[in-house]
Amino acid sequence: MELWERSGTLELLGGLLAESARGGRVVVVGGEAGVGKSVLVGEFVRRFGVGVRVLRGGCDRLVTPRVLGPLRDIGRQVGGGLAERLAGGASREEVFGGFLDVISGPGPRPVVVVEDVHWADEGTLDWLVWSGRRIAQVPVLFVVTYRDDEVGADHPLRGALAALPSSVTRRVSLAPLSRECVAREAAGAGWDAEVVHRLSGGNPLLVTELLKAERRTVPPTVQDLILDRLRRLPPGAADLARLVSVVPTRADGVIVADVPELVDVCVDAGVLVPSGDGVAYRHELLREAVEDALPPARRAALHRRVLRLLAGAEGVDPGRLVHHATRAGDHAAVLRYGQVAGAEAARQGAHREAAAHYRAAAPHVERLPAARRAELLEEYALQAYLAGLAEEGLGARRSALAVREESRQPGAAGENLRWISRLAWWSGDTRAAWEAAVRAVAVLEAEPPGRALAMAYSNRSQLHMLAGDGEEAVVWGERARDLADRLGDAETSVHAAINVHTARLLAGDGSAAGLRDAHERAAGLGLADHAARALVNLATTLVQLAEYDAAAPAVEEALAYAVEQDLDGYVQYLLGVRAGVRLVRCDWAGALADADAALDRPVRAGVAVVPALLARGRIQAARGAPEARATLDEAARQARRTGEVQRVCPVASVRSEYFLMYGDRRRATEEARIGLEPAVAARHPVYGGELAYRLWRAGGTEVPGGVVGPYRMMIDGDWAGAAAEWMRRGAPYARVEALADGDRDAATEALRVLDGLGAVRVADDVRARLRRRGVTGVPRGPRRATAANPGGLTPRQAEVLALLAEGLSNAEIAGRLSLSAKTVDHHISAVLAKLGVTSRGQAVAAAHRLDLLGGSAN
Repeated sequence: MELWERSGTLELLGGLLAESARGGRVVVVGGEAGVGKSVLVGEFVRRFGVGVRVLRGGCDRLVTPRVLGPLRDIGRQVGGGLAERLAGGASREEVFGGFLDVISGPGPRPVVVVEDVHWADEGTLDWLVWSGRRIAQVPVLFVVTYRDDEVGADHPLRGALAALPSSVTRRVSLAPLSRECVAREAAGAGWDAEVVHRLSGGNPLLVTELLKAERRTVPPTVQDLILDRLRRLPPGAADLARLVSVVPTRADGVIVADVPELVDVCVDAGVLVPSGDGVAYRHELLREAVEDALPPARRAALHRRVLRLLAGAEGVDPGRLVHHATRAGDHAAVLRYGQVAGAEAARQGAHREAAAHYRAAAPHVERLPAARRAELLEEYALQAYLAGLAEEGLGARRSALAVREESRQPGAAGENLRWISRLAWWSGDTRAAWEAAVRAVAVLEAEPPGRALAMAYSNRSQLHMLAGDGEEAVVWGERARDLADRLGDAETSVHAAINVHTARLLAGDGSAAGLRDAHERAAGLGLADHAARALVNLATTLVQLAEYDAAAPAVEEALAYAVEQDLDGYVQYLLGVRAGVRLVRCDWAGALADADAALDRPVRAGVAVVPALLARGRIQAARGAPEARATLDEAARQARRTGEVQRVCPVASVRSEYFLMYGDRRRATEEARIGLEPAVAARHPVYGGELAYRLWRAGGTEVPGGVVGPYRMMIDGDWAGAAAEWMRRGAPYARVEALADGDRDAATEALRVLDGLGAVRVADDVRARLRRRGVTGVPRGPRRATAANPGGLTPRQAEVLALLAEGLSNAEIAGRLSLSAKTVDHHISAVLAKLGVTSRGQAVAAAHRLDLLGGSAN
């Protein structure tokens, strides 16, 4: 087990050892099972054991404890008179005296380690108290460990500890690991930090075993730990502990109310702890270990018992009833409580939880009448959509459509078709989105005009807007608004307004004010999805227009709103968008952090992942990472499924840049043309120029008409004008591209930025271009070792970072590297700056993300 966050305790032990030279000391180290007591003592002995004599003894968990077990261990170690007295049947007083002779005699100062005294026999406890009262003038340190979670109110150890003289005794309680430490270790092992902390409670043993285990399995060593403890309980108490094991987090008072005496037995044995009006396991991992060990039939029976008890109680969260009904295999109860829990979670805006409850109920919908069956599937699909689970929602909507069509309900069928269009778009299947959109309009136009038709029109407007067809987007949007206003349908009216304002802003015919107004209207109506979309469209349109100074705060505003409203689809998408903005603004550590956060979510395909893949792939390519090609291939696959200008064109540009950087002009030309054609067709104000510039860089001579702005300047050789314009727009990385084509001073500045970003591949390409142009006096790049480091760290900085990952303090790092503490401080500050982070924990997380630790786990 790793030694984490124990530096302070080690220093305390070292200080007490020094104090013991002037008179004996006893340090009592308490903590729950697995908190690291033995590891701490072992490290203490290793670090401070030079020049001292370590005498070790331990207590064993036996049916009948060994008499004076630790003292006998020490007797075998030292031999002589103590061993003879122990073997010869001497009185306890004589044995204790023999031990005192050992620690008072000549030779190195003794350190007496006595472990697990919670299992000690009465004689051992007497020996500890007797010795503690006689060591004030003896140069000795006692280190005594025990499990405080196994010492109940009546445990004899309590009396023994109270009897130790306070003048020589120091108690130390080992706390669980901090959230930051757990997060760092979890990140290194690829686990979700919150899951690890919830399951382990910060217990080092549980963290260690959990990170070693296969996903979703309980480590055998942890299971053995708790099951062995259960075996020592009386049968009734063990049965209660097993019942509690099927109740996540805490067993309510109603579950254990009839057996208070058994509760006391479990608590005194350290198996359970009081929690509210009920009881719980000290750690979720321990509870799961017990539950996982139950035979399936018995486990289901216990869940049925808990379900029966909770269903009869007032105020029980229906989600808990769903859990126990599912584990009990009671399908009727799952369906009944799943609907209730889903509706309740939806009312609270907890979309992920609502979708999960409906997901549990959905397999059993055939038990419902057709109308209610369709309603449940539609509710499920809506919550899945709001939770960012487009594929899941799409399946539910298609099932609901089948029910509505079978029931001959064209209005409801048309509404489902419109939703299928929206969900198919989020899933990245633009063709299916258009097919469903056209069908929705056709079905609903055959019915009396209503809200569903107005929204179907607005959906068509939205698809045209997303495809870069602004004129049609406005036509369909105004048609939707006209019908919605006649019907008094404020929701559809604001939905259509968002489409129209977005199309006009992109075409240069509108302003941000229209989208902000639409956001305010939607928020005022309680339409969080539409209010979020208005902000998302504003932010992403500014990005498309390459107005990054305005886009950066707009993205932050949209992201904050999406997070607040629990709209995970938008959150994932916006994290990728922000990654792209941060890339252009030279915050590459932040860009990679955002890309990782977006791509670590459950949804791995569709519209939401394209910006994150693009940002990650571009940085990987710039830094010469071998995985760049695979990342950009996946970005292209996802973008081309959508067929949309705002996804196809940026991906084509970065891929063209990639192939040119790696010397393949033919592929660079092909990729540029893939994006240029739709960009020109859509008359996109930025993408056309960007792709024309990529094509020009690859050796193409044709430049389409209408290309203006900084890319036109770059093509025309006005690098200074382009650099100034990019700076005005808040795009320093694009400015670097312009400077790279400038004179020696400009190119030198570009290389300084590239070297600072660790963009070694781009920097090499720029230096090669400068050599071909005959520019001399350009500074060399960083040393090879620094350039090879993806974070741009020097070898010494990399060493410091590796020791930070081990959890060492600054003083410990200084000792390990034979540096002064001040020098270590400087190195750490440099590491934080280069990685773009503000704390040691963030630095370690970035190190794992960038693979700066050579694949090590710690």
